[in-house]
Amino acid sequence: MKANNSEKYQLITDENGLTLHFVGDWRFQSGIPDIEPLLLQLPALHPQRIHFNCEQLGPWDTGLMTFLVGLIQSSQKNNIEIVREALPTGVQTLLQLSFAIPERRSERRAFLGQPILAKIGSVTIEMHRSWTEMLTFIGDVFIAFINFLRGKAHFRTSDLLFQIEAAGPSALLIVTLISVLVGMILAFVGAVQLRLFGAEIFIANLVGLGMAREMGAMMTAIIMAGRTGAAYAALLGTMQVNEEIDALKTIAVSPIEFLVLPRLIALIITMPLLCIYADFMGIIGGAIVSATMFDISFFQYFQQIQGFVGLSHFMIGIVKAAIFGVLIATAGCFRGIQSGRSASAVGFSATSAVVTSIVLIIVADAIITVLCQVLGF
Repeated sequence: MKANNSEKYQLITDENGLTLHFVGDWRFQSGIPDIEPLLLQLPALHPQRIHFNCEQLGPWDTGLMTFLVGLIQSSQKNNIEIVREALPTGVQTLLQLSFAIPERRSERRAFLGQPILAKIGSVTIEMHRSWTEMLTFIGDVFIAFINFLRGKAHFRTSDLLFQIEAAGPSALLIVTLISVLVGMILAFVGAVQLRLFGAEIFIANLVGLGMAREMGAMMTAIIMAGRTGAAYAALLGTMQVNEEIDALKTIAVSPIEFLVLPRLIALIITMPLLCIYADFMGIIGGAIVSATMFDISFFQYFQQIQGFVGLSHFMIGIVKAAIFGVLIATAGCFRGIQSGRSASAVGFSATSAVVTSIVLIIVADAIITVLCQVLGF
């Protein structure tokens, strides 16, 4: 006796109980019937088990799987046995995989519902752990640098030369672009007020002093934080995932000396050189604006800078750049070595390295600027 008719299935009662006959195409693109009418009808029939007949079943995809999963879940709640032997082999395999490991709903709810005090406590503990690890890392780096000055550090000279090339010449293009644009922007900003007093010539003073003391070192440091600091964190984080750092420790090679020290020295060397280059390119950018928009010749522009911006101003920027290089290398390498052992952890370490570097750069720049004002430099 037929208990239900549909274009896609037929529910028939016989001596075996209920048999569900599948008919035709069971793919999403051809349309899957709604399972709700069938589920509403099953309790009234009081079946002990449900059999399947797939002799007339056509092509199928996840549309059939969705229908069967809904039927099986409802049958389990009503204590109805599902006999799967007549289903296609592929369907049986997929159903077995679908119900092999049930979803842990209780654990997910518990995690999402973590109390606010527990979250604050977790963040506090993590901050304390990170701060302790950072102090330990800084101490290890300092010891490694002392060993380098004593000629007892263990790293390959080829690694140092490679890091110098990667952090220096390879960064010239982006440093050139940013520095020229910053110099042009400073010239435009200064001209807005200076032209009111007919003092356009002092654009050179503004651009020269701004690039020499602040913007040259600052913009170079931010570029290197996003370019080189993130690269350090990603590389060391990937080595942490691949257990290469553990391998170095196993063969009694210090990861600080072998991996961190060449990168630290490379940035200490290249950052002042890049700062000098950025200062020059920023001054060139200001000269372009002055010559094209305010009728100030290049000779007048550079003569004005030479008379106003002394060598001490450039030295302050160079010292800042060297300090910024130490901060960028330390933050990038620390976040890389601190990285977890997964792909997402490596990405988080690279992001954290950039954020940490920029924060340290701004704080250090503020401290150095205040000290220079107090000391009269």
